[in-house]
Amino acid sequence: MAQVTIRQIKSIIDRPKNQKLTIKALGLGKINKSVTVENTPQIAGMINKVHNLVEVKEI
Repeated sequence: MAQVTIRQIKSIIDRPKNQKLTIKALGLGKINKSVTVENTPQIAGMINKVHNLVEVKEI
């Protein structure tokens, strides 16, 4: 599978609890932190849930 780099670009303050938990599950939590993960259907769903808080680049 292809890998993607996910970078958090916005704060999770005043966001719904499910978005906060999704950001934590992705391994993020602070602005400009980034992680590289496999692009699985589960990760794609998580990215879709917090698409307004993150920036995604395919590797």
